[in-house]
Amino acid sequence: MAADWVAALVAAGAVPASMVPEASAGRTDPTEVTGAEVIEGDALQIHPLDGPPLAPSAVTFLDGIQRWSVVGYDGVTPIVRAYVAAAARRRGVRRQLETVEEAAEECAITSVRSLRPGVLAALQQSAPRVIDLDDVAPGQPGRALAAAQVKVDRMREAVEHAVAERIGTRLGADEWLVVDGIISDSETLARHPRVVGVVKSHGAQYFSGAELERALTLPHRHRTSVFRPTTRHGQHPVYSWYVRLWPWEGNDLLYGLVRVEARADAATVGVAGPLGAWLHAERAPLSTPDARFDRLLYPIHLVEEYLKARAPRGQMPGRAARLPRTAS
Repeated sequence: MAADWVAALVAAGAVPASMVPEASAGRTDPTEVTGAEVIEGDALQIHPLDGPPLAPSAVTFLDGIQRWSVVGYDGVTPIVRAYVAAAARRRGVRRQLETVEEAAEECAITSVRSLRPGVLAALQQSAPRVIDLDDVAPGQPGRALAAAQVKVDRMREAVEHAVAERIGTRLGADEWLVVDGIISDSETLARHPRVVGVVKSHGAQYFSGAELERALTLPHRHRTSVFRPTTRHGQHPVYSWYVRLWPWEGNDLLYGLVRVEARADAATVGVAGPLGAWLHAERAPLSTPDARFDRLLYPIHLVEEYLKARAPRGQMPGRAARLPRTAS
């Protein structure tokens, strides 16, 4: 139990803490200009989603969560408790989601070399796993927390990929897997003919000038041409295109805008329209009260709610009390 290893740290001399960073619930969004090659046509164009949608016999939706908080300090060295989980839920002929695969991991993250021997021994003996911030020099806690965020991101990706790849090997001939986020980080997922990633964030920039404006001002119920993003280190080739789920006029430029990733294959170009129309239909019912409802597919929202319900208590943002403790 997490409370046991945190209590062991305190007993060894660490000072207890209860700080949940605002960034603890989400992955770091890369912001970079990478470029892309248009695959469908000579330039990026806009296409209506006016054809019949794809209608798979069964679909599995996959999402993950991450939670981390500072549970103690040894001197100025923060000790982080991290929890990541992923689940895959399948919708078949009965139209109800059934959990078919899940995984979770909890660990402590800290700068091991900065801990006193007694605290370190208690941590190593009681925590389920210890991740060392070995490249962080002793100093301001903010450096360690930034590095911890990166470690948690990688943990979540590993858990999600493991679950997704197991599901991918079991998909039937007319079954699809929809992943919340990119699939280009996994060779197995990027090469699968019936795996798609739905990306809600838009920190990376693939176009400029008129093509960028065309992509970001995409009308409702339309998609862009299929393009191939420039592959970054550690990524695998995929095809991609933008889809607008809701009208953005009167809201925000990115309102209702998602980016789809699928296998880099000629067959993907042919199915981009029906696949986009299918994903457009998955926007309903609304994923409220989630603030990202305009880009969050409802089945993905249900997977996330399932994971939240199973997360350890105290690992949800905003739950830790920060009121001062006074003597009675």
